[in-house]
Amino acid sequence: MMRGRSDGAQSKRLLTSVCIGAVFLVFLYVYFGSNSAGESALEYGSRSLRKLGSSYLSGDEDSDLGGKQDESSFKFGLDDGEDGIVAKSFPVCDDRHSELIPCLDRHLIYQMRLKLDLSLMEHYERHCPLPERRYNCLIPPPAGYKIPIKWPKSRDEVWKANIPHTHLAHEKSDQNWMVVKGDKINFPGGGTHFHYGAGKYIASMANMLNFSKDNLNNEGRLRTVLDVGCGVASFGAYLLKSDIIAMSLAPNDVHQNQIQFALERGIPAFLGVLGTKRLPYPSRSFELAHCSRCRIDWLQRDGLLLLELDRLLRPGGYFAYSSPEAYAQDEEDLRIWREMSALVERMCWRIAAKRNQTVIWQKPLTNDCYLEREPGTHPPMCRSDDDPDAVWGVAMEACITPYSDQDHKTRGSGLAPWPARLTSPPPRLADFGYSSEMFEKNTELWRRRVENYWNLLSPKISSNTLRNVMDMKANLGSFAAALKDKDVWVMNVIPEDGPKTLKIVYDRGLIGTTHNWCEAFSTYPRTYDLLHAWTVFSDIEKKGCSGEDLLLEMDRILRPTGFIIIRDKQSVIEFVKKYLPALHWDAVATADSTSEPDQEGDEVVFVIQKKLWLTSESFRDTE
Repeated sequence: MMRGRSDGAQSKRLLTSVCIGAVFLVFLYVYFGSNSAGESALEYGSRSLRKLGSSYLSGDEDSDLGGKQDESSFKFGLDDGEDGIVAKSFPVCDDRHSELIPCLDRHLIYQMRLKLDLSLMEHYERHCPLPERRYNCLIPPPAGYKIPIKWPKSRDEVWKANIPHTHLAHEKSDQNWMVVKGDKINFPGGGTHFHYGAGKYIASMANMLNFSKDNLNNEGRLRTVLDVGCGVASFGAYLLKSDIIAMSLAPNDVHQNQIQFALERGIPAFLGVLGTKRLPYPSRSFELAHCSRCRIDWLQRDGLLLLELDRLLRPGGYFAYSSPEAYAQDEEDLRIWREMSALVERMCWRIAAKRNQTVIWQKPLTNDCYLEREPGTHPPMCRSDDDPDAVWGVAMEACITPYSDQDHKTRGSGLAPWPARLTSPPPRLADFGYSSEMFEKNTELWRRRVENYWNLLSPKISSNTLRNVMDMKANLGSFAAALKDKDVWVMNVIPEDGPKTLKIVYDRGLIGTTHNWCEAFSTYPRTYDLLHAWTVFSDIEKKGCSGEDLLLEMDRILRPTGFIIIRDKQSVIEFVKKYLPALHWDAVATADSTSEPDQEGDEVVFVIQKKLWLTSESFRDTE
């Protein structure tokens, strides 16, 4: 009997060991096998197996889980047989990072104990993590994520699951910013100052300025607008009907996700703040600046923020200001109005119109008023060696930027009205030594290239597939110009260390920003449908920056099912191809030099599509 019980116990122990071993093997298979190259990404990972890359939140700086590989593996141009070490998979970031903006992350500020002046809005400016503190993981979509609603329907409604934040709907319920209806969020077009719709408000402004047919575009002469403190960008959304494009600007502040809502709607928008640094736009870029209850103290620091708007406005440009100071009669508002009126008068602005709760000031057309000011008048004129187009990391200055001799003589910017402006050589071409013929050839070159791109994309897209487009190295903006007949808008990005051609982009009636692609872009995840990268990888290689970091950043800002067009040397294309399975990207098409007559050197065109992948939790919620 004792022997029988002993044999039974041994059998049970053996069976238990076998079961444990089997479970362990299954665990290893799920852990490693499910993330192997070529895996379908429909259902990716689970909370229990989620891996978080080495980061400033994890507190585990010594962990190599998702950490950087040997940088030598990121060089483009390895010979055949010299395969670098390439990750077969990237870990998935924790769900709480589904809206991560690496250079605008409050947790980073807390972790790094940065000493910032909150009164100057420094905490809303860019503060990027060092390479060793960057996330090296894929940003997951939120639970229940759906492919965004297509434009133009998206102007008025988005999926609630894609941006699961409804506090603005409750906070601004009396102002018609947004309304939650079932599984969608609707946008009636209201704002803090225009409860009954942006369309009527815009027409009222045009009427105040006596523009023809109450159309704010003024027969094509008013094209680019800067909307400061834009909310969910309904003002910019309704300007599009008038062939006006606005750069809708707001920080990631207490009204969190307002820019995310704008981009989800398909409206041009950008995360930024009037703090201590110049906005990343060149001088004389906008015909109109707009502030509707934007809660900015324009008198602070000797009018520094108002002088930044002055730098950005074109000759004769307008500043529309809708705020209690423009109409209220209490003592404090009257004081602010008197001081602000005195400041803009010293800046040589004049009141173009004032009605009800809105005042519109106009900037002078020439330098005449500046030359007539009394000596010692404040704000002073900027130094002669100040470059008004130097913007990347440059501090604002409380001074007035005078016009160039050309602008002074022509009494304005000398730009053609829209849409002729798009293809007319602008006067500031001369700043770069470019001729009109060079400009026209560049425009035609990119027209043919974009036509070829669309031929490559045509099996995958329809007329409303794409809306938010980014040209990661825009040069003169000819890629965007070639898309004029498409129902898209383009964020034109100019490298911070190259020729400052962003002013040419704005002079063509387009919009864009300055950026360094060694760092993360100032936008939310999943905000662009198409990224165009012309020699961007080759450029960052020369700077010694990581190609892998750039791939992860492109994946972060690209919407699921979105597209990437890479135009670069062959070695870059081969580098990117190694990462396709890890990023859950599909190769769509390749065009070599023989298939496109306008190829330069060894440039190759490579078209990629991002798959829609969901975490297990998201997948279950979707079902």
